[in-house]
Amino acid sequence: MMDWTDRHCRSLHRFVSRHTWLYTEMVTTGALLHGDVPRHLAFTPAEAPVALQLGGSEPEDLARAAKLGEQWGYDEINLNCGCPSERVQRGAFGACLMNEPQLVADCVKAMRDVVSVPVTVKHRIGVDAVEDYAFVRDFVGAIADAGCDVFIVHARNAILKGLSPKENREIPPLKYDYAYRLKQDFPALEIIINGGIKTLDEVALHLQHVDGVMLGREAYHNPYVLAEVDARFYGSTDVAPTREQIEAKLIEYCAEELKRGTYLGAITRHALGLYRGVAGARGWRRVLSDSRKLAARDLAIFDEAREHLRVPAEILE
Repeated sequence: MMDWTDRHCRSLHRFVSRHTWLYTEMVTTGALLHGDVPRHLAFTPAEAPVALQLGGSEPEDLARAAKLGEQWGYDEINLNCGCPSERVQRGAFGACLMNEPQLVADCVKAMRDVVSVPVTVKHRIGVDAVEDYAFVRDFVGAIADAGCDVFIVHARNAILKGLSPKENREIPPLKYDYAYRLKQDFPALEIIINGGIKTLDEVALHLQHVDGVMLGREAYHNPYVLAEVDARFYGSTDVAPTREQIEAKLIEYCAEELKRGTYLGAITRHALGLYRGVAGARGWRRVLSDSRKLAARDLAIFDEAREHLRVPAEILE
């Protein structure tokens, strides 16, 4: 979710669900050790709990980056072993790390040695033409021996040559049973499943086999899918927020960010899917994407966008 799940995106999702665990976009060790740390790590306490996802393959660098993450208040450090992009491959990390389980184990140990928060791993089920379940089983086993007990399993292979990142999310077949088998083979580990999951009914079905479910692009393009999560899976007795209530909080957030000099479009781009499925949503998206209107820094843009919506009465209540 690079360039997507930044602090503005996470703030919006927190308005929808209080308890859902949120993850940063992948941040490389180089960006933290040689770049602008506050730009990459600053977040508001209201976003918590938040996990920092790191990209890297040098144990010492990852340890230093993980320590920074803990110092900045993150609740978890997650190592990305699933991204298939060529840019990430050139850095020798992401999904290609699945071919080097001992190196990943060393990375995990190095991070665990310097932080007290959990260190977790997100990975695929195979690389390129490797289809055998034993591959991911042995990978998880090696990393578990290094002390990692939480694995987020994107239940597709990563094709490192010939497919774009987008195609890697769509073409390799989903094999949810591989994640289920990991839970059976490693009952003491926490196995979280990811990939192609779009509804809370699907979430509930997966939770019969694994410990958790990660939603990625569906939650981004349709953030309101999270509205019932707290009541359904966390036992909350609070009434789910309406889209209008979420929008009101977002406007307040925008007002505060404008005072800090934030470009309005950096926030509204994450809210384009808030009214997904509601009549007039296309007009909402069009107004909130208008660069001239966004440059004016006028929050009346939300009023104009809302004029396109024919919102059902039950949403307005």
